[in-house]
Amino acid sequence: MLSRRTIYLDHSATTPTDPRVLDAMLPYFTATYGNSASAHTFGRSAEDAVETARETIARILNCDSREIVFTSGASESNNLALRGAAWKARQAGQGNHLITTTIEHTAVIKTIEQMTDVMGFEHSLLPVDAQAVINPQDIDELSRPTTTVLSAMLVNNEVGSIQPIAALVERAKSRNILTHTDATQAAGQLSLDIRQLGVDMLSLSAHKFYGPKGVGLLYVRKGIDLISAQTGGSHEDGRRAGTLNTPGIVGMAKALELAYEERDQRVRHFIALRDQLIDGILTRIPDVSLTGHPTNRLPSHASFVFDGLDGNSLVTHLDMRGIAASSASACKTGNPEPSSVLLAMGFTPKEALGSLRLTVGLQSSAEDIAYTVDVLSDVVTKLRKLNREMAL
Repeated sequence: MLSRRTIYLDHSATTPTDPRVLDAMLPYFTATYGNSASAHTFGRSAEDAVETARETIARILNCDSREIVFTSGASESNNLALRGAAWKARQAGQGNHLITTTIEHTAVIKTIEQMTDVMGFEHSLLPVDAQAVINPQDIDELSRPTTTVLSAMLVNNEVGSIQPIAALVERAKSRNILTHTDATQAAGQLSLDIRQLGVDMLSLSAHKFYGPKGVGLLYVRKGIDLISAQTGGSHEDGRRAGTLNTPGIVGMAKALELAYEERDQRVRHFIALRDQLIDGILTRIPDVSLTGHPTNRLPSHASFVFDGLDGNSLVTHLDMRGIAASSASACKTGNPEPSSVLLAMGFTPKEALGSLRLTVGLQSSAEDIAYTVDVLSDVVTKLRKLNREMAL
């Protein structure tokens, strides 16, 4: 019996750990296993590894190594940035109003909603256009004298659109508003040069760029004080309590280093496959729309809305044929909910249910893409025929 062909096209959700990253991590599980906060030789060896990793990351981000805070991932980093900066600003009497966008990851949206519902903050949402791009001028209308923090993602995870972060930051700074960006999707594909972006805080998660899961970072510009949401030890200059994940931190630094050493060739590979995917689907399959910006989008990212179809059904049928993809429509207890990102872009609830995201990676090939287009074309044809028959 022939084994089923499997193709992974969900790299925006997570990536496989690069074997070179795993090799760098392994000694810190069994040989150099000390707690980096301990004063003895074992601890100092672990601390050296952590600080070397911090310097490597800082070099790539073009910042001071002391501006890097290690966390468990971008969700924690987002929480620390938003809560920490907003609490500190309110404590200083600067205000309690926050601004984010209608298309943020839930790690930002849910955090700000909770701060509003439970902690007495206020917030406003920046709208987006039909391609999920923010207009920096909208900050002028939403900002108040009491606005303290603006959070806007660098790349949208659902539709791949790249945001004009530097222009957003310029507008916010003219109003003395601190800026944060969730750059999780951008790492390894776009520049993360802090001096160019201009942001005060930036979140990353290692598993998005071929590093390990469970480790991330928050860049915090020197001079910005945060009130820690996680109390306990004095780790990371008191900004994040808890024993550091030395193997994970080493792995994250190695993965980021490899990503930027190989960035040009990786991006060329991604763009070629992404464009093959987009062209193939739009050419072969009727009544399908590309979502997000057509050109100013993440190199590895393709996303679509299929008229009259359910995205979760597409994902299930692709999985049955060995292809891993994702849909932006959430499914809770069998009741699909349309993507809030697509609704913000102007899609109707019915249209937004038909979303599909396909994201390529280092192991993806032109043959994989051709097979995927063939399978997806067949699946869409059969599902639409079934829908027509059920409607009779």
